[in-house]
Amino acid sequence: MQDRSHWKFVHSQDTDAEWVPGLREIFEYRDLGVKEGTQGDFVAHVIRHNGKKSPDTVQQWHNHECDFQLVYVLNGWATFEYEGEGEKTIRKGDCILQKPMIKHREIACSEDFEVLEIVSPGNFETKLVE
Repeated sequence: MQDRSHWKFVHSQDTDAEWVPGLREIFEYRDLGVKEGTQGDFVAHVIRHNGKKSPDTVQQWHNHECDFQLVYVLNGWATFEYEGEGEKTIRKGDCILQKPMIKHREIACSEDFEVLEIVSPGNFETKLVE
């Protein structure tokens, strides 16, 4: 078992939630404190649609340079296309475990789309790909 003694306890309360812009122009992000608590080993955030309709680069093929990425849908729906997997529509209650470095793109999402995303490492890069 890996040493996790550097991790600290985190309690992220909804009443203290701060929603900020992030990677996607059409989404806002709530950091859950996991990145700080694990000293960057993981990041966890809630992502929700902010009402904007502008297209952005994540609708192009891209990947995330990470070892682990899990997406759990809290509300709404979205359709993604994954290299080698085809189009997948995820809805409230669905969960996706993305393979590391899998190429994917968003096709569409509902205005009430909201997900919990957990990624490792906490500082991961998103790259556009062909």
